[in-house]
Amino acid sequence: MSLHIRPIQASDDVCIQQIILQVGKEFGAIGEGFGPSDAEVAQMSQHYLAEQRSRYFVAELNGKVVGGGGIAAFNHSADTCELRKLFILPQGRGQGVGRQLSQACLAFARDQGYNRCYLDTLSNMDAAIALYHSLGFERLTQPLDGTIHNGCDVAMLKVL
Repeated sequence: MSLHIRPIQASDDVCIQQIILQVGKEFGAIGEGFGPSDAEVAQMSQHYLAEQRSRYFVAELNGKVVGGGGIAAFNHSADTCELRKLFILPQGRGQGVGRQLSQACLAFARDQGYNRCYLDTLSNMDAAIALYHSLGFERLTQPLDGTIHNGCDVAMLKVL
């Protein structure tokens, strides 16, 4: 198995959009209040820029893009970032892709000076929630003020 994590390029936009939409549909994340509906999904490479303290990473497994995940400021915060749109195709699951993507995102977040990392997800994404717990995220009783993903029913936070 050959896994490579790298920053997104414009040539990845269509593929990543398809992955986000496909996996979102699989888990019922359809419509307003869910990440796959965000306008940025159509051109992820244009919305995750280093000068904005954000980056989206792509995971290639044996030369094929199988997922991605990103970091960006949460609600324009200087100290809190958000782990965003971590979506992996079924063929990439159970092979450490999510862990390596998450670790790349968290390392970038630390390098950018963020102190906390927030995420929201769905309670039916059991493997993702278990991964986030193993990485030190703690479940919150309610989402942080300012989240736009009010369709999500799990909110988590990690001190970096």
